[in-house]
Order: sequence, then C-alpha cells, then structure tokens
Amino acid sequence: MENNAKEPREDLIIGRNAVSEALKSSRAIDTLLIARGDRNGSIGQIIAKCRGLGVVIKEVDRKKLDFMCGSASHQGVAAYAASHEYSSVDDILALAEERGEKPFIIICDELEDPHNLGAVLRSAEATGAHGVIIPKRRNASLSYVVGKASAGAVEYVPVARVANIAQTMDELKEKGIWFYGADMDGENWCSVDYDGGVGLVIGSEGKGISRLVKEKCDFVVSMPMKGHINSLNASVAAGVLMYEVARQRAGIKAISKK
Repeated sequence: MENNAKEPREDLIIGRNAVSEALKSSRAIDTLLIARGDRNGSIGQIIAKCRGLGVVIKEVDRKKLDFMCGSASHQGVAAYAASHEYSSVDDILALAEERGEKPFIIICDELEDPHNLGAVLRSAEATGAHGVIIPKRRNASLSYVVGKASAGAVEYVPVARVANIAQTMDELKEKGIWFYGADMDGENWCSVDYDGGVGLVIGSEGKGISRLVKEKCDFVVSMPMKGHINSLNASVAAGVLMYEVARQRAGIKAISKK
C-alpha cells in the first residue's frame, strides 16, 4: 500500500522531548506550534520557556499539525528552528558604532514572503546596512527558506524581531535616526538626503506600509514607474533604495548632463 504521508520539513522539530532538548541546548527557535487545547504534561513548561525567550507561540488545529509532521508523533508540540539567532536593536546600533558609521537600518513592516525577506537581507549585506528589524507578528521570520534566499547574508546581517514597529521607531528617533518610507506619491527617491542615521521602511507586498508606521516616517520616497505596472516587488524597491543610500554615503557623484 502506498504511503501518502507528507514528509516534515527539515527545520521542523517534532515532539515534546525533541523541542525540550532543543531549548535546553540553546538552539534558536523561531516559532512554537501547539495543538489547540493541548496544555497537559510538559507542554506548559515548554510554553513558559518559549515565552521567556520571546519565541512566537501559535495554536494550530491538531489535524493541521498532523499534516505538517507527516508520520512523526508530535504529541501536540512542534517548533520551527530559526536559520540564525536573532539580535537586538541595541546589537544593530552597536555594530554601527563599532564601524564608526551612522546607523543604516532596514525596517520591514509586515513583509510576508520569505523570499523577499531573504533578498532584502542579501541587499542589506551588500550595501553595508547595519541590520534589519522585523515585527514578531505578520512578517516572514528567519526560517530556512529565508536563510537560503539570503545566499548566506543571514550570517552577517543582524536581524532584530520586535513587538511593535511604531514604538521601536519612536525609540530610534531619540537616537538621531530619520525614517524614510518607500511608498507611492512620495518625493523622488534620489532627491532626498540620506546623510544622517537612516531607517529605511519597506512595507508589505500587498498593502505597503501600514498607516501608523507611515505616520512615523519623516520622509516618503517613491520611484517613477514608466510601465503599466504601478509598483515594484518589495525586495527590488528595497534594493534600489539601499543602493541610493550607499551611493550618497560613499560620496559617489551622479553624472549630470549639461
């Protein structure tokens, strides 16, 4: 008889003992999955440990967990391993200080496609950005898909995961960082001065930057669209803007036609 059980992903840690041991060994855990309504035995201890570490905890339907884990016995618990340890916002600022540079930070506001986040990390590493900040909810996280899409950049670019992007922006403004939101109907992207501390805000693939986060931006910058499509892929737009920041910071002059 043919076995149609789905094979679990390689980054999925399955079962109470396996997840507990991963936590004991300080392995980076991205998301804890708990079967809805299951809180007996050691599950409570696992949840408490994950909460203390700031791990995202999600309740899922048991049938969905069965499907995700294939033929493996999950005992109501599974966890996605992160492709890399998360950093803190202070770690990102410390890296800028260590390099003797003004902070250059990328803010992802609900960027859900892991391939896009991976591409953003790759461009961030190439342009000398000091780190990327993502929200804990409704955003791609440091999964193995992101790590692969980043082509290794995840090893070099600190990624901080925060509970509230808008609040984090307020805190960073007090440290002299100006925020530039990539959105439609803004100023020409290359006519803006990016000389100081820069927080470049990239919105979600479908909705763009959320209203509250956009209100926190000091500038809104746009790129002219000459074709029939009215927007660029989020990671492509991010790459163009990152290179403009890098160009200005390097003092590379654009050629002007006389």
